[in-house]
Amino acid sequence: MLGPWTDAAPTLPAALAATIDDLVIRGFVPAGAMLPPQRELAAALGVSRGTVAAALDLLTARGHASSRQGSGTRVRSTGADGDRHDSGRLFSFTDASGDVIDLSTGALPASRVARRVLADGWGDLDPYLDTDGYFPAGIPMLRQAIAHHLSSSGIATAPDEILVTNGAQHATHLAIRGLLSPGDLVLCEDPTYRGALEAMSTHQVRVEGIPVDDCGIEVEMVTRALRRRPHALHCQTSIHNPTGVTLSRSRRRELAEAVTTASLPVIEDCCSWDLTLAPTPARTLAGLVDPRLHVSCWTLSKLFWGGLRIGWIRATPEHIRTFTELRKSGDLATSVTDQLLAVRMLEHAEAAREERRGLLNEQLRLTGQILHSHVPQWNWTTIAGGSGLWVDTGSDALALTERAGRAGVKLAPGPAFSPHEGHRQRLRLPIGLDPDRLELAVASLLTP
Repeated sequence: MLGPWTDAAPTLPAALAATIDDLVIRGFVPAGAMLPPQRELAAALGVSRGTVAAALDLLTARGHASSRQGSGTRVRSTGADGDRHDSGRLFSFTDASGDVIDLSTGALPASRVARRVLADGWGDLDPYLDTDGYFPAGIPMLRQAIAHHLSSSGIATAPDEILVTNGAQHATHLAIRGLLSPGDLVLCEDPTYRGALEAMSTHQVRVEGIPVDDCGIEVEMVTRALRRRPHALHCQTSIHNPTGVTLSRSRRRELAEAVTTASLPVIEDCCSWDLTLAPTPARTLAGLVDPRLHVSCWTLSKLFWGGLRIGWIRATPEHIRTFTELRKSGDLATSVTDQLLAVRMLEHAEAAREERRGLLNEQLRLTGQILHSHVPQWNWTTIAGGSGLWVDTGSDALALTERAGRAGVKLAPGPAFSPHEGHRQRLRLPIGLDPDRLELAVASLLTP
Protein backbone atom coordinates (compact mmCIF):
# COMPACT_ATOMS: atom_id res chain seq x y z
CA MET A 1 0.00 0.00 0.00
CA LEU A 2 2.84 2.42 0.76
CA GLY A 3 4.38 2.18 -2.72
CA PRO A 4 7.82 3.80 -3.29
CA TRP A 5 7.65 5.82 -0.07
CA THR A 6 11.31 6.44 0.73
CA ASP A 7 11.56 9.53 -1.54
CA ALA A 8 8.69 11.38 0.16
CA ALA A 9 11.04 13.35 2.46
CA PRO A 10 14.79 13.78 3.12
CA THR A 11 14.91 11.30 6.05
CA LEU A 12 13.32 7.86 6.38
CA PRO A 13 11.23 8.74 9.48
CA ALA A 14 9.91 11.91 7.83
CA ALA A 15 9.22 10.02 4.57
CA LEU A 16 7.31 7.28 6.40
CA ALA A 17 5.28 9.82 8.39
CA ALA A 18 4.43 11.79 5.22
CA THR A 19 3.38 8.64 3.38
CA ILE A 20 1.11 7.45 6.19
CA ASP A 21 -0.40 10.95 6.27
CA ASP A 22 -1.04 10.75 2.53
CA LEU A 23 -2.76 7.37 2.84
CA VAL A 24 -5.12 8.78 5.47
CA ILE A 25 -5.85 11.89 3.39
CA ARG A 26 -6.63 9.81 0.29
CA GLY A 27 -8.85 7.40 2.17
CA PHE A 28 -6.71 4.27 1.90
CA VAL A 29 -6.31 4.17 5.69
CA PRO A 30 -9.47 5.32 7.49
CA ALA A 31 -9.10 7.84 10.29
CA GLY A 32 -9.15 5.98 13.60
CA ALA A 33 -7.49 2.85 12.20
CA MET A 34 -4.89 1.11 14.34
CA LEU A 35 -1.43 0.82 12.79
CA PRO A 36 0.46 -2.49 12.98
CA PRO A 37 2.86 -2.90 15.93
CA GLN A 38 6.19 -1.18 15.43
CA ARG A 39 8.11 -4.44 15.16
CA GLU A 40 5.78 -5.80 12.44
CA LEU A 41 5.81 -2.54 10.51
CA ALA A 42 9.61 -2.35 10.61
CA ALA A 43 9.95 -5.93 9.38
CA ALA A 44 7.45 -5.39 6.56
CA LEU A 45 9.21 -2.22 5.37
CA GLY A 46 12.76 -3.45 5.84
CA VAL A 47 13.75 -0.64 8.18
CA SER A 48 14.79 -0.44 11.81
CA ARG A 49 12.25 -0.27 14.61
CA GLY A 50 13.82 3.07 15.56
CA THR A 51 12.86 4.49 12.14
CA VAL A 52 9.25 3.42 12.64
CA ALA A 53 9.19 4.79 16.20
CA ALA A 54 10.56 8.15 15.03
CA ALA A 55 7.95 8.33 12.23
CA LEU A 56 5.11 7.63 14.66
CA ASP A 57 6.49 10.25 17.03
CA LEU A 58 6.36 12.79 14.20
CA LEU A 59 2.74 11.89 13.44
CA THR A 60 1.80 12.15 17.10
CA ALA A 61 3.56 15.50 17.51
CA ARG A 62 1.56 16.89 14.57
CA GLY A 63 -1.69 15.61 16.02
CA HIS A 64 -2.10 13.12 13.16
CA ALA A 65 -1.85 10.06 15.42
CA SER A 66 -2.47 9.14 19.04
CA SER A 67 -0.54 6.60 21.01
CA ARG A 68 -1.01 4.80 24.32
CA GLN A 69 1.51 2.63 26.09
CA GLY A 70 0.62 -0.98 25.37
CA SER A 71 -2.30 -0.05 23.09
CA GLY A 72 -0.50 0.87 19.88
CA THR A 73 -0.87 3.87 17.58
CA ARG A 74 -4.09 5.04 16.00
CA VAL A 75 -4.13 7.46 13.04
CA ARG A 76 -6.26 10.59 13.10
CA SER A 77 -7.72 12.66 10.29
CA THR A 78 -5.53 15.67 9.49
CA GLY A 79 -8.76 17.65 9.25
CA ALA A 80 -8.94 17.47 13.04
CA ASP A 81 -6.37 20.26 13.27
CA GLY A 82 -8.06 23.40 14.51
CA ASP A 83 -6.45 25.60 11.87
CA ARG A 84 -6.67 23.20 8.97
CA HIS A 85 -9.66 22.21 6.87
CA ASP A 86 -8.12 20.98 3.62
CA SER A 87 -9.20 17.58 2.31
CA GLY A 88 -5.97 16.66 0.56
CA ARG A 89 -7.67 16.48 -2.85
CA LEU A 90 -4.90 18.49 -4.52
CA PHE A 91 -2.34 15.73 -4.09
CA SER A 92 -1.43 16.02 -7.79
CA PHE A 93 0.21 19.41 -7.35
CA THR A 94 3.44 18.24 -5.77
CA ASP A 95 6.99 17.77 -6.97
CA ALA A 96 6.70 14.08 -7.85
CA SER A 97 9.83 11.97 -8.08
CA GLY A 98 11.27 11.55 -11.59
CA ASP A 99 10.76 7.82 -11.19
CA VAL A 100 7.00 8.27 -10.87
CA ILE A 101 4.75 8.48 -13.94
CA ASP A 102 2.16 11.06 -12.93
CA LEU A 103 -1.29 10.40 -14.42
CA SER A 104 -3.04 12.35 -11.67
CA THR A 105 -2.96 15.81 -13.26
CA GLY A 106 -4.16 17.19 -16.56
CA ALA A 107 -1.90 20.26 -16.42
CA LEU A 108 -0.29 20.99 -19.77
CA PRO A 109 3.24 22.20 -20.54
CA ALA A 110 3.79 25.73 -21.78
CA SER A 111 2.39 26.41 -25.23
CA ARG A 112 4.68 27.53 -28.06
CA VAL A 113 3.00 30.93 -27.90
CA ALA A 114 3.86 31.23 -24.21
CA ARG A 115 7.46 30.21 -24.83
CA ARG A 116 7.90 32.92 -27.47
CA VAL A 117 6.42 35.64 -25.25
CA LEU A 118 8.47 34.53 -22.24
CA ALA A 119 11.65 34.56 -24.35
CA ASP A 120 10.97 38.19 -25.34
CA GLY A 121 10.43 39.34 -21.74
CA TRP A 122 7.71 41.40 -20.12
CA GLY A 123 8.13 44.65 -22.02
CA ASP A 124 8.23 48.15 -20.58
CA LEU A 125 8.38 47.96 -16.79
CA ASP A 126 9.69 51.50 -16.24
CA PRO A 127 6.30 53.24 -15.73
CA TYR A 128 5.52 50.87 -12.87
CA LEU A 129 8.85 51.40 -11.09
CA ASP A 130 7.71 54.86 -10.08
CA THR A 131 4.72 53.36 -8.25
CA ASP A 132 4.59 51.25 -5.09
CA GLY A 133 3.92 48.19 -7.28
CA TYR A 134 0.65 47.28 -5.54
CA PHE A 135 -2.44 47.05 -7.75
CA PRO A 136 -4.95 45.00 -5.71
CA ALA A 137 -7.47 44.74 -8.56
CA GLY A 138 -4.79 44.33 -11.22
CA ILE A 139 -2.90 46.77 -13.45
CA PRO A 140 -5.33 48.73 -15.65
CA MET A 141 -3.63 47.51 -18.84
CA LEU A 142 -4.33 43.83 -17.99
CA ARG A 143 -7.90 44.47 -16.83
CA GLN A 144 -8.51 46.17 -20.16
CA ALA A 145 -6.86 43.30 -22.07
CA ILE A 146 -8.95 40.67 -20.27
CA ALA A 147 -12.15 42.64 -20.88
CA HIS A 148 -11.30 42.85 -24.58
CA HIS A 149 -10.40 39.13 -24.67
CA LEU A 150 -13.79 38.14 -23.25
CA SER A 151 -15.80 40.71 -25.19
CA SER A 152 -14.28 39.61 -28.50
CA SER A 153 -15.42 36.08 -27.66
CA GLY A 154 -19.03 37.15 -27.08
CA ILE A 155 -18.91 37.83 -23.32
CA ALA A 156 -19.41 41.59 -23.04
CA THR A 157 -17.12 42.77 -20.23
CA ALA A 158 -15.84 46.10 -18.91
CA PRO A 159 -12.45 46.54 -17.18
CA ASP A 160 -14.12 47.40 -13.85
CA GLU A 161 -15.78 43.95 -13.93
CA ILE A 162 -12.37 42.26 -13.63
CA LEU A 163 -10.23 41.46 -10.58
CA VAL A 164 -6.83 39.94 -11.40
CA THR A 165 -5.81 37.11 -9.06
CA ASN A 166 -2.92 34.73 -8.51
CA GLY A 167 -4.49 31.97 -10.56
CA ALA A 168 -7.99 30.53 -10.60
CA GLN A 169 -7.69 28.74 -7.26
CA HIS A 170 -7.10 32.12 -5.62
CA ALA A 171 -10.13 33.48 -7.50
CA THR A 172 -12.30 30.59 -6.30
CA HIS A 173 -11.28 31.11 -2.68
CA LEU A 174 -12.09 34.83 -2.92
CA ALA A 175 -15.48 34.16 -4.51
CA ILE A 176 -16.45 31.63 -1.85
CA ARG A 177 -15.21 33.85 0.96
CA GLY A 178 -17.03 36.88 -0.43
CA LEU A 179 -20.38 35.19 -1.05
CA LEU A 180 -20.63 32.51 1.65
CA SER A 181 -20.21 31.89 5.36
CA PRO A 182 -19.18 28.70 7.19
CA GLY A 183 -22.12 26.30 7.33
CA ASP A 184 -23.83 27.69 4.20
CA LEU A 185 -25.14 25.10 1.74
CA VAL A 186 -23.60 25.06 -1.75
CA LEU A 187 -24.82 22.98 -4.68
CA CYS A 188 -22.13 21.69 -7.01
CA GLU A 189 -21.74 19.12 -9.74
CA ASP A 190 -20.86 15.56 -8.82
CA PRO A 191 -18.18 15.01 -10.05
CA THR A 192 -16.47 18.39 -10.10
CA TYR A 193 -13.02 19.97 -10.04
CA ARG A 194 -10.97 18.87 -7.04
CA GLY A 195 -9.71 22.39 -6.39
CA ALA A 196 -13.26 23.68 -5.94
CA LEU A 197 -14.03 20.96 -3.41
CA GLU A 198 -10.80 21.81 -1.60
CA ALA A 199 -11.74 25.50 -1.47
CA MET A 200 -15.22 24.72 -0.15
CA SER A 201 -13.75 22.43 2.49
CA THR A 202 -11.30 25.14 3.55
CA HIS A 203 -14.11 27.63 4.04
CA GLN A 204 -16.25 25.05 5.86
CA VAL A 205 -19.34 25.31 3.68
CA ARG A 206 -21.72 22.38 3.31
CA VAL A 207 -21.79 20.79 -0.13
CA GLU A 208 -24.54 18.88 -1.92
CA GLY A 209 -23.62 17.16 -5.17
CA ILE A 210 -25.84 17.30 -8.25
CA PRO A 211 -25.38 14.49 -10.81
CA VAL A 212 -23.74 15.16 -14.17
CA ASP A 213 -24.56 13.14 -17.27
CA ASP A 214 -23.43 13.32 -20.90
CA CYS A 215 -25.26 16.65 -21.35
CA GLY A 216 -23.91 18.26 -18.17
CA ILE A 217 -25.47 19.00 -14.80
CA GLU A 218 -28.99 17.61 -14.33
CA VAL A 219 -31.03 20.82 -14.04
CA GLU A 220 -34.11 19.00 -12.73
CA MET A 221 -32.06 17.90 -9.70
CA VAL A 222 -30.90 21.49 -9.19
CA THR A 223 -34.53 22.62 -9.18
CA ARG A 224 -35.41 20.00 -6.57
CA ALA A 225 -32.44 21.00 -4.42
CA LEU A 226 -33.64 24.61 -4.40
CA ARG A 227 -36.29 23.51 -1.90
CA ARG A 228 -33.48 23.15 0.66
CA ARG A 229 -32.66 26.85 0.27
CA PRO A 230 -29.00 26.63 -0.80
CA HIS A 231 -26.87 29.74 -0.61
CA ALA A 232 -25.03 29.30 -3.94
CA LEU A 233 -24.41 27.05 -6.94
CA HIS A 234 -20.91 26.20 -8.13
CA CYS A 235 -20.81 24.88 -11.69
CA GLN A 236 -18.86 24.52 -14.94
CA THR A 237 -21.04 24.93 -18.01
CA SER A 238 -18.48 25.43 -20.80
CA ILE A 239 -15.93 22.60 -20.48
CA HIS A 240 -16.54 20.48 -17.39
CA ASN A 241 -13.66 19.10 -15.34
CA PRO A 242 -13.30 16.11 -15.02
CA THR A 243 -15.86 14.78 -17.56
CA GLY A 244 -14.97 17.03 -20.49
CA VAL A 245 -18.64 17.55 -21.44
CA THR A 246 -20.35 20.84 -22.29
CA LEU A 247 -23.73 21.76 -20.86
CA SER A 248 -26.30 21.54 -23.64
CA ARG A 249 -27.83 24.78 -24.90
CA SER A 250 -31.32 23.90 -23.60
CA ARG A 251 -30.02 22.95 -20.16
CA ARG A 252 -27.90 26.10 -19.95
CA ARG A 253 -31.02 28.18 -20.58
CA GLU A 254 -33.06 26.14 -18.05
CA LEU A 255 -30.32 26.43 -15.43
CA ALA A 256 -30.08 30.20 -15.93
CA GLU A 257 -33.85 30.55 -15.52
CA ALA A 258 -33.87 28.39 -12.39
CA VAL A 259 -31.11 30.26 -10.54
CA THR A 260 -32.37 33.69 -11.60
CA THR A 261 -35.90 32.89 -10.45
CA ALA A 262 -34.55 31.63 -7.12
CA SER A 263 -32.11 34.58 -6.79
CA LEU A 264 -29.37 32.00 -6.23
CA PRO A 265 -25.79 33.27 -6.57
CA VAL A 266 -23.68 31.30 -9.04
CA ILE A 267 -19.91 30.76 -8.94
CA GLU A 268 -19.05 29.56 -12.43
CA ASP A 269 -15.68 27.91 -13.03
CA CYS A 270 -14.60 28.85 -16.57
CA CYS A 271 -11.02 27.61 -16.30
CA SER A 272 -11.26 25.07 -19.15
CA TRP A 273 -13.25 27.44 -21.40
CA ASP A 274 -10.32 27.87 -23.82
CA LEU A 275 -9.61 24.11 -24.06
CA THR A 276 -12.34 23.33 -26.53
CA LEU A 277 -11.97 20.83 -29.35
CA ALA A 278 -14.35 22.96 -31.44
CA PRO A 279 -13.29 26.12 -33.30
CA THR A 280 -14.87 28.44 -30.72
CA PRO A 281 -15.38 28.16 -26.94
CA ALA A 282 -18.76 27.08 -25.62
CA ARG A 283 -21.05 29.63 -24.00
CA THR A 284 -21.09 30.29 -20.28
CA LEU A 285 -23.92 31.57 -18.08
CA ALA A 286 -22.78 35.16 -18.64
CA GLY A 287 -25.60 37.13 -20.21
CA LEU A 288 -28.18 34.50 -19.24
CA VAL A 289 -28.10 34.91 -15.46
CA ASP A 290 -28.84 38.18 -13.66
CA PRO A 291 -25.35 39.81 -13.51
CA ARG A 292 -25.83 40.54 -9.80
CA LEU A 293 -25.95 36.77 -9.19
CA HIS A 294 -23.12 35.71 -11.48
CA VAL A 295 -19.45 35.44 -10.47
CA SER A 296 -17.04 33.59 -12.74
CA CYS A 297 -13.45 32.42 -12.18
CA TRP A 298 -10.91 32.21 -15.01
CA THR A 299 -7.27 31.40 -15.68
CA LEU A 300 -4.50 31.76 -18.26
CA SER A 301 -2.81 28.56 -17.04
CA LYS A 302 -4.68 26.23 -19.40
CA LEU A 303 -4.14 28.31 -22.52
CA PHE A 304 -0.55 29.38 -21.89
CA TRP A 305 1.25 27.88 -18.85
CA GLY A 306 0.56 27.00 -15.22
CA GLY A 307 3.76 28.75 -14.14
CA LEU A 308 2.18 32.06 -15.09
CA ARG A 309 0.03 32.63 -12.01
CA ILE A 310 -2.65 34.80 -13.58
CA GLY A 311 -6.36 34.29 -13.06
CA TRP A 312 -9.29 36.61 -12.62
CA ILE A 313 -12.81 37.07 -11.34
CA ARG A 314 -15.49 38.50 -13.60
CA ALA A 315 -18.42 40.04 -11.68
CA THR A 316 -20.33 43.28 -11.23
CA PRO A 317 -18.23 46.31 -10.21
CA GLU A 318 -19.86 46.14 -6.77
CA HIS A 319 -18.74 42.55 -6.27
CA ILE A 320 -15.28 43.36 -7.63
CA ARG A 321 -14.85 46.08 -5.00
CA THR A 322 -15.87 43.63 -2.26
CA PHE A 323 -13.50 40.90 -3.49
CA THR A 324 -10.67 43.42 -3.85
CA GLU A 325 -10.99 44.47 -0.22
CA LEU A 326 -11.08 40.83 0.87
CA ARG A 327 -7.93 39.92 -1.04
CA LYS A 328 -5.93 42.65 0.72
CA SER A 329 -6.11 40.78 4.03
CA GLY A 330 -4.12 37.85 2.72
CA ASP A 331 -2.55 38.90 -0.55
CA LEU A 332 -2.00 42.53 -1.51
CA ALA A 333 -1.61 42.19 -5.26
CA THR A 334 -0.49 40.06 -8.19
CA SER A 335 3.06 40.38 -9.56
CA VAL A 336 3.31 43.31 -11.99
CA THR A 337 5.80 41.43 -14.19
CA ASP A 338 3.46 38.43 -14.48
CA GLN A 339 0.64 40.80 -15.41
CA LEU A 340 2.73 42.47 -18.12
CA LEU A 341 3.52 39.05 -19.56
CA ALA A 342 -0.19 38.21 -19.47
CA VAL A 343 -1.02 41.36 -21.47
CA ARG A 344 1.41 40.28 -24.18
CA MET A 345 0.15 36.70 -24.20
CA LEU A 346 -3.46 37.76 -24.59
CA GLU A 347 -2.47 39.48 -27.82
CA HIS A 348 -1.90 35.96 -29.16
CA ALA A 349 -4.90 34.22 -27.54
CA GLU A 350 -6.41 33.04 -30.81
CA ALA A 351 -3.14 31.47 -31.95
CA ALA A 352 -2.76 29.81 -28.55
CA ARG A 353 -6.29 28.38 -28.75
CA GLU A 354 -5.59 26.96 -32.19
CA GLU A 355 -2.35 25.40 -30.93
CA ARG A 356 -4.01 23.85 -27.88
CA ARG A 357 -6.91 22.56 -30.01
CA GLY A 358 -4.52 20.83 -32.39
CA LEU A 359 -2.49 19.34 -29.52
CA LEU A 360 -5.53 18.05 -27.63
CA ASN A 361 -7.18 16.53 -30.70
CA GLU A 362 -4.00 14.65 -31.59
CA GLN A 363 -3.32 13.59 -27.99
CA LEU A 364 -6.91 12.44 -27.62
CA ARG A 365 -6.49 10.22 -30.69
CA LEU A 366 -3.24 8.70 -29.40
CA THR A 367 -4.55 8.23 -25.85
CA GLY A 368 -7.65 6.49 -27.18
CA GLN A 369 -5.51 4.13 -29.25
CA ILE A 370 -3.34 3.20 -26.27
CA LEU A 371 -6.29 2.60 -23.93
CA HIS A 372 -8.28 0.61 -26.50
CA SER A 373 -5.21 -1.55 -27.14
CA HIS A 374 -4.27 -2.28 -23.51
CA VAL A 375 -7.55 -1.93 -21.57
CA PRO A 376 -10.41 -2.39 -24.07
CA GLN A 377 -12.87 -2.89 -21.19
CA TRP A 378 -12.41 0.74 -20.11
CA ASN A 379 -14.81 3.31 -21.57
CA TRP A 380 -15.47 7.02 -21.43
CA THR A 381 -17.83 9.69 -22.73
CA THR A 382 -16.83 11.58 -25.86
CA ILE A 383 -15.39 14.88 -24.67
CA ALA A 384 -16.03 18.41 -25.98
CA GLY A 385 -12.75 19.67 -24.56
CA GLY A 386 -10.44 19.69 -21.58
CA SER A 387 -7.20 17.86 -20.96
CA GLY A 388 -8.46 14.55 -19.57
CA LEU A 389 -10.80 11.58 -19.88
CA TRP A 390 -13.32 10.50 -17.24
CA VAL A 391 -12.73 6.77 -17.50
CA ASP A 392 -15.02 4.02 -16.23
CA THR A 393 -12.65 1.16 -15.37
CA GLY A 394 -15.43 -1.27 -14.46
CA SER A 395 -13.58 -2.09 -11.24
CA ASP A 396 -12.50 -0.54 -7.94
CA ALA A 397 -10.46 2.53 -8.95
CA LEU A 398 -9.18 3.03 -5.39
CA ALA A 399 -7.67 -0.47 -5.40
CA LEU A 400 -6.25 0.21 -8.85
CA THR A 401 -4.73 3.48 -7.61
CA GLU A 402 -3.12 1.66 -4.71
CA ARG A 403 -1.69 -0.99 -7.03
CA ALA A 404 -0.47 1.69 -9.42
CA GLY A 405 1.35 3.47 -6.61
CA ARG A 406 3.36 0.33 -5.93
CA ALA A 407 4.28 0.25 -9.64
CA GLY A 408 5.41 3.89 -9.62
CA VAL A 409 2.31 5.32 -11.32
CA LYS A 410 0.27 8.12 -9.74
CA LEU A 411 -3.48 8.10 -10.46
CA ALA A 412 -6.45 10.33 -9.57
CA PRO A 413 -9.41 8.10 -8.59
CA GLY A 414 -13.04 9.17 -8.92
CA PRO A 415 -13.78 9.82 -5.22
CA ALA A 416 -11.28 12.72 -5.24
CA PHE A 417 -13.68 14.57 -7.58
CA SER A 418 -16.85 13.83 -5.64
CA PRO A 419 -18.31 15.73 -2.66
CA HIS A 420 -19.74 12.42 -1.47
CA GLU A 421 -16.75 10.13 -2.25
CA GLY A 422 -18.63 8.59 -5.18
CA HIS A 423 -17.49 7.39 -8.62
CA ARG A 424 -15.41 4.58 -7.19
CA GLN A 425 -14.97 2.94 -10.60
CA ARG A 426 -13.73 6.11 -12.27
CA LEU A 427 -10.31 7.55 -13.02
CA ARG A 428 -9.42 10.87 -14.51
CA LEU A 429 -6.63 10.27 -17.02
CA PRO A 430 -4.70 13.08 -18.74
CA ILE A 431 -4.50 13.19 -22.51
CA GLY A 432 -1.52 15.55 -22.58
CA LEU A 433 1.08 13.00 -21.44
CA ASP A 434 3.82 11.78 -23.75
CA PRO A 435 2.32 8.67 -25.48
CA ASP A 436 5.33 6.49 -24.70
CA ARG A 437 5.09 7.26 -20.99
CA LEU A 438 1.34 6.73 -21.03
CA GLU A 439 1.75 3.34 -22.70
CA LEU A 440 4.43 2.37 -20.18
CA ALA A 441 2.17 3.44 -17.30
CA VAL A 442 -0.88 1.58 -18.58
CA ALA A 443 1.17 -1.55 -19.27
CA SER A 444 2.58 -1.44 -15.72
CA LEU A 445 -0.97 -1.38 -14.32
CA LEU A 446 -1.63 -4.72 -15.98
CA THR A 447 1.47 -6.37 -14.52
CA PRO A 448 0.44 -8.67 -11.62
